[in-house]
Amino acid sequence: MANKRNVTVRMKADLEYESRNPQGNLVNIDMYDPEHKHSQSPMDLLLSALGGCASVDAVLMMKKKRRAIVDFFVEAEGTRNEGVPAFYTSIELKFVLVSPDATPEEFEKVVALSVDKYCSVASSLKSTITYKSEVRRPE
Repeated sequence: MANKRNVTVRMKADLEYESRNPQGNLVNIDMYDPEHKHSQSPMDLLLSALGGCASVDAVLMMKKKRRAIVDFFVEAEGTRNEGVPAFYTSIELKFVLVSPDATPEEFEKVVALSVDKYCSVASSLKSTITYKSEVRRPE
């Protein structure tokens, strides 16, 4: 049986939405211009999901190698298509590890494994998306 996940995205206002999973965790989403923004946009969230997914395995692999981690972060930058839809034409992830005992070579291998093999979000960007629609009448 497939391991399914789900969220419900609900409109709060024309440009504001919230996404909730079955456990009740909430993510606010908005599509306001930068000067009025108070939440991440869906495209920001895609970069966040990709960076977060790849981070977990990279950190766990470095800890398995018994490397000290003073700090770790990923800078995710996406270049978007000029037209509509404004999808990402490329995404660059920059992994930064602050460690007294890790080598650049081993960290490079860990990052490659994390992104190319273990990150479900990265793999999902290559998958087929299907959709359906339904109109419900108010009760």
